[in-house]
Amino acid sequence: MGELIAILSGKGGTGKTSICAGVATALAQLGEDVLCIDCDIGLRNLDISLGMADSGALSFREVYEGGYDLSQAAVHPEYPKLRFLTAPMNCAPEEIDREAFAQLLRQARSQFSYIFLDAPAGVDTGFRICASFADRVILVTGSDPASIRDASRTGELLELMGKESVRLVVNRINPKMFETLDITVDDIMDRAGLPLLGIVPEDANVVLAATFRKSLLGCTKKGAAAACRRIAKRIQGLPIPVSIK
Repeated sequence: MGELIAILSGKGGTGKTSICAGVATALAQLGEDVLCIDCDIGLRNLDISLGMADSGALSFREVYEGGYDLSQAAVHPEYPKLRFLTAPMNCAPEEIDREAFAQLLRQARSQFSYIFLDAPAGVDTGFRICASFADRVILVTGSDPASIRDASRTGELLELMGKESVRLVVNRINPKMFETLDITVDDIMDRAGLPLLGIVPEDANVVLAATFRKSLLGCTKKGAAAACRRIAKRIQGLPIPVSIK
């Protein structure tokens, strides 16, 4: 059975969606069957980060309402093992039929190794829906003290929801700044109160890839792309050390 992974953040601007796209793409490159579902209703943009803005993807609501089959999920133009369902438009998160969505996810488990749920920022309905179904949560945060504190508080909320497998990804770090401030991986873990899954550097290629409608991993092998590949291998259970560089 496939694993459901929710990509969450306590607030916007952390680069959560780019991390979701990068890690999912890396797993597909590694030979895994992957489904990405954009759950950010009304503000969907996972297609851009995946390099699938022109894919004409079905929404997950169109599939669970029975008009289409999961096999019709959009296929990535570069990575055939990666498929995508977008978020529905013109509806509120409260209108999502949770039982029908749950049935869709059960079906997806039988067809894919990993199913990524890219949740909306914040801790409202969309966040709770994605977290409730997840086997594993990846909590994405920035590297500044306020973001780390916010991640810690979000982690406490997830703990209250009964989520035990929660791992932190610190995004958009500046390695030189970390060296200047003498910050270590252990320092970040202590401040957030969560185990680290990965650290991702600031990388202009993330914006460039989206601008040119390409996947990040299709544009470069360095920087954020390399970090996403390391995270993907850790998800597979490989003993890849976590480091700032």
